[in-house]
Amino acid sequence: MSNVIRVKPTQDGTYTVYRGESVLVSGLTRLQAERYEASLAAQANAPALLGA
Repeated sequence: MSNVIRVKPTQDGTYTVYRGESVLVSGLTRLQAERYEASLAAQANAPALLGA
């Protein structure tokens, strides 16, 4: 499950988006982090939607 995408708050009040153990982006507001997470999930599902 190394491709699990998650959003975690940091001590400075911002949010970080992770894929597995890797940091993808940090320093975001909660809304930005959730939108980024959603866009990654949509990209991951795109091949399945296209029948690939």
